[in-house]
Amino acid sequence: MENLAKRAVIGLLRFQLVLAVLIFVPAWSLTYWQGWLYWFILLAAHLVITLYFLRHDPALIERRMKAGPGAERRPSQKLIQALAGVAACAVIVGSALDHLLGWSPVPPSLVIGADVLVILGYMIVFLVFRENSFTSAIIEVGAGQQVVTTGPYALVRHPMYAGALLGILATPIALGSCWGLVPAGFLAGAIVWRLLDEEDYLDHDLPGYDEYRRQVRWRLVPWLW
Repeated sequence: MENLAKRAVIGLLRFQLVLAVLIFVPAWSLTYWQGWLYWFILLAAHLVITLYFLRHDPALIERRMKAGPGAERRPSQKLIQALAGVAACAVIVGSALDHLLGWSPVPPSLVIGADVLVILGYMIVFLVFRENSFTSAIIEVGAGQQVVTTGPYALVRHPMYAGALLGILATPIALGSCWGLVPAGFLAGAIVWRLLDEEDYLDHDLPGYDEYRRQVRWRLVPWLW
């Protein structure tokens, strides 16, 4: 447990360090308040989630530690994860460059509103983690895993992706950029591709998933898709 906590906290700090570089080097400014606010929101969200589940569900944290293209087993998911990683970096770097060059300034009120959506996205992800201990960072079916149909899973089949997409699409505006929405759209497309490929996998490898798909029609947004 102590080793897991150490690895989780070190991973969190590394992520935040990389995020700071991606934000502030392209922006070439330490007075980029939109960048600081976004960075602190992600730090607080990741810290709360990590500390909560280290105490209440360390197995979930262990599963979440396996991430990235190298950890995926399906070739399609390796490709999707690689493309998503590039797109995610492009969202941050592109938004920061937009701020530096002043291509599409965003009013402070919209920046704050977008930050609220980022927080809401993390709240949805938190609820998903609390409902489903098998929420891995890679596409897999764990030993003893069953279909979860309660909580947010009663509304849509992929609530974690719904929360993530909300945060992703709000990120460029939170960083004071409209042009950042272009790579954010590509990243959203990669997540949808991942979702569809994951459903094909779960249909074959998770007992009861096909019946669950018939019961819950919506993938991401109720009454829409």
